[in-house]
Amino acid sequence: MTTSLEQPTPAVLDDPETAVLEVARRAREASRALATATRATKDAALRALADALVASTDRLLAANAQDVERGRTGGMSPGLLDRLALTPQRIAGIADALRELAALPDPVGEVVRGSTLPNGLRLQQLRVPMGVVGMIYEARPNVTVDAAGLALKSGNAVILRGGSAAASSNEVVVEVLSGALVAQGLPGDLVQSVDAWGRPGAVALMHARGLVDVLVPRGGADLIATVVREATVPVIETGVGNCHLFVDASADQADALAILLNSKTQRVGVCNAVETLLVHADAADAFLPSALAALGAAGVTVHGDARTLALAPQGVATVAATDADWATEYLSLDLAVRVVDGLDAAVEHVRAWSTGHTEAIVTQDLRAAERFVAEVDSAAVIVNASTRFTDGGQFGLGAEIGISTQKLHARGPMGLAELTTTKWVVHGDGHVRP
Repeated sequence: MTTSLEQPTPAVLDDPETAVLEVARRAREASRALATATRATKDAALRALADALVASTDRLLAANAQDVERGRTGGMSPGLLDRLALTPQRIAGIADALRELAALPDPVGEVVRGSTLPNGLRLQQLRVPMGVVGMIYEARPNVTVDAAGLALKSGNAVILRGGSAAASSNEVVVEVLSGALVAQGLPGDLVQSVDAWGRPGAVALMHARGLVDVLVPRGGADLIATVVREATVPVIETGVGNCHLFVDASADQADALAILLNSKTQRVGVCNAVETLLVHADAADAFLPSALAALGAAGVTVHGDARTLALAPQGVATVAATDADWATEYLSLDLAVRVVDGLDAAVEHVRAWSTGHTEAIVTQDLRAAERFVAEVDSAAVIVNASTRFTDGGQFGLGAEIGISTQKLHARGPMGLAELTTTKWVVHGDGHVRP
């Protein structure tokens, strides 16, 4: 099996478009090594990647410290700094996610459906790899590993554009992963980065149609909108997370408070953190004073409507909410809060402002729960649990490459199956069409 490919010449490296197309060509060539790879081969490689990352913890932390310091001095928000930062525990967790992927069933070759036609033709629709997957993302070195692992398990090569914020971290991660693949007898070009060519390299990746099969942007609204607008490669749009939590009149208030605090404060710089709390008017007087006090104690600034501000205890940081607040994915210790007249008003608010990621309801009313689930059109709708559960690992899918907020091919956490397509295999016995 080929373990390395011819390196591009310096002249090629000078031109971003030419360089990125060469990277894509090499990725496509490398992906062929996985076309016939067994599950045992891929799983052994995933475990080797995990071991290599843990063995390189000191190198990764040193590189990551450079990125975090640049981000801090450059005014990066606390939420994004949290996304960027690596710790020994986070590196161990990232490695464990690769081992969990190795334990999952291989989607490649799965029979989605099959039948025998009346004329005797035997049909099967099989899962097959996409081929080459491109990723454009921000300040998330863990995504570098997740994308590489998911791509490998699903039989794909991956090309990564991780952005300048995590440049030092990602350089080391890609080097470690590529080296581990070669040590396993697989092409190092299964995992490549185009960070060296900056924004022109990202644009070239967006335009590498025919060499890159699908492009997944993961990051803020501006990044995702740019990729969707500019790319000629097919794009799966992932999740800006303006997530909502609705506390119904019948909600168990202790449950509602625990779910609210977990959804908002467990980790703020992630797309499944709740950004807007909606409270039924009949529950507001009993629920909001204690809830707002708990949020304030956790350091949350409340952006509230008039009814919310009237119920806020003294000492809680509050700001009068505007329409901009209802539309904002804060990724910080900020929360928009609104009192609504009932379920209809809550659903109307979600429909007006949601990004289609995750919405949750806390209720003991089965009919209210059923209506909320039926009428809210988001990738994940949760009843009586935290929005933080919208995650590939939490859903048992292994690591995720992103959370799709579109409706074509993939929606919600994108695990292994979402990085495959299908082909039809037809078996005949000398059949000709009449």
